[in-house]
Amino acid sequence: MEPNNKILLESGTNELEIVEFRIDEVDGKGNVVPCYFGVNVAKVREIIRLPETRKVVNSHPCVSGMIKLRDQVITLIDLSRSLNKNTDGIPADRVIVLEFNRIVVGIQVHSVSRIYRISWENVEPPVKAIHDANITGVVKMEDRIILILDFEKIIGELSSTMALAAPGEDLMQANSALNRGARTILVADDSAFIRRTMCGSLREAGYQVVEAENGEEAWEHVQAVRQKCAGSGQPLKEVLSLVITDIEMPRMDGLHLTALIRKEADLDGLPVVIFSSLASDDNKMKWRNLGASDILTKPDLPNLVQKADTLAL
Repeated sequence: MEPNNKILLESGTNELEIVEFRIDEVDGKGNVVPCYFGVNVAKVREIIRLPETRKVVNSHPCVSGMIKLRDQVITLIDLSRSLNKNTDGIPADRVIVLEFNRIVVGIQVHSVSRIYRISWENVEPPVKAIHDANITGVVKMEDRIILILDFEKIIGELSSTMALAAPGEDLMQANSALNRGARTILVADDSAFIRRTMCGSLREAGYQVVEAENGEEAWEHVQAVRQKCAGSGQPLKEVLSLVITDIEMPRMDGLHLTALIRKEADLDGLPVVIFSSLASDDNKMKWRNLGASDILTKPDLPNLVQKADTLAL
């Protein structure tokens, strides 16, 4: 699955591959109800059977323990507990090993089905009726619905060492003479948890911030700014100074958004920063070739304001 994944992360095709897996739930009548979930293949290192697990003293209830994978010891998360599912003893004997945000973690699931290649256009944002902050996207198949989970949020809330760190107070107050309030930054991220953290940091530093839940919303805003500037003659950077985008988003991903911006001559001076958990050294090179002005990983959040000062002012 790696060659296809590399193509998807390089070309801005607005496609992704997801690994479908199940967390089965027992309803009030004792019936087993299958629940289908998905994770981007780009986050998956491997899928294994549950090995011997070593308990961790005073760990979070959702942490099953530690497992040894070759020469590496990694944390094992019981995903059914994280999602508050009543599994009533159904064994979760499969482990999906994930790697993102410079961490490696295992998640226990009941079964792993297959890999699907789909367009982000077919991934819908969760409807407002689904009050679950752990869900960032919905894929409608012929006979079921696959829910895309926000693993950054799920895992970040289980361990302070895996959580996003905010910029320090000294950085927030640094360069106070800069006129940040005159600059507007567009932030596109489907995770309300991460978007709230990023936008809060930028607003606290003094920037004006516009939020978008996906690349499609972000592109619509960019188009509206272009039309406004074309009609008024105002320089675009005075209205929109910087775009910061995640990659994995419903409707349109961040790579496709970046490619669309870079195709327009009048947007040539608009900086685009990709802010993603998938930012390996190899991917960073590909994304710069696609037109990204800079790339930050999710653990780089303390540098976000500093990076905005460099590109937006």
